[in-house]
Amino acid sequence: MANRIIDDEIVVAHTVTKLGPECEGRVVLGASHGGVYAAYLAVKAKGRGVILNDAGRAKDDSGISGGAYCQSLDIPYATTDTMSCRIGDGDSAVADGVISFVNPLAESLGVAVGMSAIDAARLMTKAAMSDKPAPSYAEARKELPTRPGERMIVLMDSISLVNDQDGGRIIVSGSHGAMPGADPAMAIRGEAFAGFFHDAAGGKDGVGMSRLPALDTRGIIGGTVACMSARIGDGKSIYNDGVLSHVNETAKAAGGAVGMSARQFIDSLVTK
Repeated sequence: MANRIIDDEIVVAHTVTKLGPECEGRVVLGASHGGVYAAYLAVKAKGRGVILNDAGRAKDDSGISGGAYCQSLDIPYATTDTMSCRIGDGDSAVADGVISFVNPLAESLGVAVGMSAIDAARLMTKAAMSDKPAPSYAEARKELPTRPGERMIVLMDSISLVNDQDGGRIIVSGSHGAMPGADPAMAIRGEAFAGFFHDAAGGKDGVGMSRLPALDTRGIIGGTVACMSARIGDGKSIYNDGVLSHVNETAKAAGGAVGMSARQFIDSLVTK
């Protein structure tokens, strides 16, 4: 899962939640969704340019919303088409990614919709380094109030915000539903009771729902919401707006079904 560097100019990352000093002055070619917070992490790591996955664009174009954020900081930004490469897999972005969206600064460098992601990254290496400081962007994590005997629902914009106190809780995450690696323990850190994600329009090879079988092996209820029903990177929208697109076998046994509102099913779990 370690990030790798191509030609000393491009950092390939499976997730922008794990960027380090290797990114400074280099283009970040990442496999995370293209929302504002993901772009912020790449900018915070001092990336010269940013390429992420459009996650099917999602509700309110949230999957490409990092573009305007980067433009305001004089940083070129582009996304790969979610169906061209596997979200959450940086090597797939390099090998297969096709550009689906560019901000004006990226376009001025010659980056264009339809070109390969690696060619776009190479063009971005010619960008001047921005000297604008990244404004702070705090990801949301909200623990909903509970009554005696109820399980807690925790809304979070990224699954990376799960903590050691979340065992037995219902996690509603704005992250995509792709498995980060082969270890089922990585689907959700710790022993949550249930976990919900954005399906990123399914993505190449159906990877956007691949956490769900892994959660089944641990007896954890899992589901994804349909791409256009909710904003990716926004736990509140997953909960309030999401419509279930896929559920695992553990979820089905608990009454979950495709087409249900995510909130209706999640709320039914608090007393189970």
